[in-house]
Amino acid sequence: MAVDKKNIFLSNTAVPYPYASISRPIGKNYPQRDPTAHAAYIQRKLSACYAAHALTQRQAAAIRYKNGLYLEVSGAAGCDLASEALENHKQGIRLVNISTDMQTQTEKAIVYIPEGKESYLVKKIEKYANEKTAKNHPRYNDLVSSIEDIKLALFESFWLDAPAMRPDEEPIWCELWLRFDEQDDSIKTWHKVEEAIVSVCQDLNIPIDEKHIIFPERIVKLIYANASSLKALIDNCSFVAEIHRAPEPTSFFDELPNADQKDWADDLLSRTTFEKGNVSVCLLDTGLTWAHPLLEQSTNIKHIQAVDAAWGIHDHRGHGTEMAGVALYHDLKRALLSSAKLKVSHEIESVKILPPAGENNPELYGAITAQAAALAEIANPKAKRVICMAVTAPAYNTLDGSPTSWSAAIDSITSGAEENGEKRLFVISAGNVDPNEFRSIPYPDANILHNVESPGQSWNAITVGAYSDDSKISDPIDPIFRGFAPLANGGALSPYSATSPGWNKKWPIKPEVLFHGGNVASNGSDYSNYPDLSLLTTNYRPQTKLFSTIWATSAATAQAAHFCAKLLNEYPDIWPETVRALMIHSAGWTDEMKKQFCSEDTKTKGRRNLLRCCGYGIPNLQKAIQCMSNSVNMVIQGELQPFEKTDHRVKMKDMHLHTLPWPKEVLQALGEAPVTLKLTLSYFIEPGPGEIGWKDKYRYPSCGLRFDVINSNETEEDFKKRISTKMRGKDINDSGDGTSGSERWYLGTNNRDVGSVHSDFCELSAAELSDCNLIAVYPVVGWWRERAYLKRYDKSIRYALVVSLSTPRTDVDLYTPIITQITPAIETQIST
Repeated sequence: MAVDKKNIFLSNTAVPYPYASISRPIGKNYPQRDPTAHAAYIQRKLSACYAAHALTQRQAAAIRYKNGLYLEVSGAAGCDLASEALENHKQGIRLVNISTDMQTQTEKAIVYIPEGKESYLVKKIEKYANEKTAKNHPRYNDLVSSIEDIKLALFESFWLDAPAMRPDEEPIWCELWLRFDEQDDSIKTWHKVEEAIVSVCQDLNIPIDEKHIIFPERIVKLIYANASSLKALIDNCSFVAEIHRAPEPTSFFDELPNADQKDWADDLLSRTTFEKGNVSVCLLDTGLTWAHPLLEQSTNIKHIQAVDAAWGIHDHRGHGTEMAGVALYHDLKRALLSSAKLKVSHEIESVKILPPAGENNPELYGAITAQAAALAEIANPKAKRVICMAVTAPAYNTLDGSPTSWSAAIDSITSGAEENGEKRLFVISAGNVDPNEFRSIPYPDANILHNVESPGQSWNAITVGAYSDDSKISDPIDPIFRGFAPLANGGALSPYSATSPGWNKKWPIKPEVLFHGGNVASNGSDYSNYPDLSLLTTNYRPQTKLFSTIWATSAATAQAAHFCAKLLNEYPDIWPETVRALMIHSAGWTDEMKKQFCSEDTKTKGRRNLLRCCGYGIPNLQKAIQCMSNSVNMVIQGELQPFEKTDHRVKMKDMHLHTLPWPKEVLQALGEAPVTLKLTLSYFIEPGPGEIGWKDKYRYPSCGLRFDVINSNETEEDFKKRISTKMRGKDINDSGDGTSGSERWYLGTNNRDVGSVHSDFCELSAAELSDCNLIAVYPVVGWWRERAYLKRYDKSIRYALVVSLSTPRTDVDLYTPIITQITPAIETQIST
């Protein structure tokens, strides 16, 4: 694609200002209790736990890795549990996990009490019964009154997946999440925890995998255990935090018959120029047939690898090679049928992460993914890389959108949390609806009920769903398909695409974008994939036939990787966060999608449903890669320090205010003509996974960022006061004379302010937007601040901000007035 007007990259627009947010205490719902009677009741429950534990210890085998006990503390139904108050780092008393029984609305916390610290809770309960605060409330009222029950924690207390997934007598592969704390000598570092758990498992004859995943205060290992083995493990180990069913990944693929048309391939090759650049798409898949005629000029055998050398690097199933054809050519059928010249400027790399058929045991796929990414970087360290993975775990998923070990590992890889801070660009598939699901649930209801699959919960990766084009079924050769028609209309959500309306609304928008994933063929009672409704691609056995087909979110994810490679070729110095921002910023919904999911056009219903099913829509490469006279993209890459430690407390530190070059006179002259202002903010979080409530100091993201835009009725001082209480002087309630203009935005803060990419737009008159060129980027709390003992509070976070102005009027030039404002500044910088 020839780019006439490049995106406008702005520098030195950020001015830091001190930032603090308004403190809005969240009211807690604790039961009303009689302190004397309730204290006596809780004391009896606690004493029974200690007595039962002492008996268990006398009967236990002499495997002394545990010197303490686990308690399960439950709140009252429909009430809050003061779980944070249960923890005391200095005493070695730690919250292990928090869960909520959705049927009874009962919150439960697992707490570890070290040997010798049993009196800690006892003393608090006694003071609750006998002492008052200055306000005449029982001392420790919130903690003790919130407790409904205390009992010894059993194996079931640590199992945080659905009960039906638990093992019984037959062993299964499980993820064992173990806690560690570098700051507390009573709890070992992850190295020692790993050594200890290996020893415990050896003593208990529990197979344990050598791989691991490391997160802040958590290490994840894979073990093969049944219920009795897990119970014994908990009885003998003091650092178990939670247990999950290990995912069993799969990829949606098959080999469909397709005529071998060697002449097509030869013609395409004669028209194609293969350039040797440093942009690559790295496929984590089933391997690659690198010698395919349409692939061999864009591959290097040194960059084709496997995480296990015994698997070989060849493609044993076909899916990896099918992904490669789409990732390299985007639309191979169009390229073959065209007579135009074609230029291919990126390489295909491959790291095999799936073993040959028959050997596909559950694995710690977060660790395997990290290993694969590292292999690619070692083999080709200078590449600008897009990592593409269309492998998901359709079973044993979280139902509410909360992170899995796999998705959290990808967040760690992308953020560079465990290395030197190097950021990485990942595109992953949302997972697929099986056509057989439509036999019992109609389309698109089955899609709404089919949640995005692990690792699609990743905050930092681009999770890709699929839409259907307007392809038709030609006269079928196979009589079975007579009477079949495409299930979805052109421009609608693909019947294959998984969605996230069923997730808790605090988790990220997934998928973020849709690419073409084909359609399902149906006669009203039967449902199937069909070649005419799929994408043409390369076959892994070219000696038999050159072409195959691919469909669903695998095809869509490969197209997304191609899109990213195009952006990196045009702008080789942009960050991964910026590639993501440009892709999402360029996306839009079709009328068919709005008809499907946004019949009730409100922020709380239709728009939220549209966003959760279709993400931000279908990306447009032309809009992402360049400006036009009537549509301008301004791009900022910035870095902000969100927190600082002062007076022994970690507080908010900075916000950034950006004053943008603005076509003010043009906008004023346009008057009432409609103009769209769109913003997209993208950054990568460092994950803090572990089921400890996902709130307070155990929040998942390290830090969050938000954006806001000055309103037409605000002055600059009004805007600063509205955003930061630090700008309000002595009157903390002085939020300025203007208004926020929250009604301007199509999605609104409640929809857009989740995850780590935020995009929204408003359509106003040109005159109203003529003074709206001041934008704030400010932090929100994360575990960098709340877990001060980990000493991450002085870290900075990078962000990419894309701001666009566009109008449907083709006779308007917004580009020139902006570029002329920044050109003198650039020349001044060069001359000095």
